[in-house]
Amino acid sequence: MTRRGFSVNCIFSMATMPQFVPSEVVHDLDFPQREAAFFYGLFLRGHSADKLRRDIEVPPVVLAKWHREAERDPQLRDIFTRMVDYRRHVLAIFDILVGSDSHHLRVQ
Repeated sequence: MTRRGFSVNCIFSMATMPQFVPSEVVHDLDFPQREAAFFYGLFLRGHSADKLRRDIEVPPVVLAKWHREAERDPQLRDIFTRMVDYRRHVLAIFDILVGSDSHHLRVQ
């Protein structure tokens, strides 16, 4: 601290500190059905299934960023892997819901 009372520490120090992942975020990854149901609700309201699939998928740019972050901090690798697996699971459930919906539409 200086005489004026402001910190002279680097303001960027937080960027190098280990990331804390709140426990509620980790627990949210246990229920992909909820998120798939949310996206399915959007589909039923007229949103494009392809656009929703793109929203569910993790974009390649984000995957590359997460890969770089995991190389810098190996502790993040597990959570990133879990997040990608979760999104893939959400997408699989969403595809099943959309497929079953289109099947019912053809029968009628």
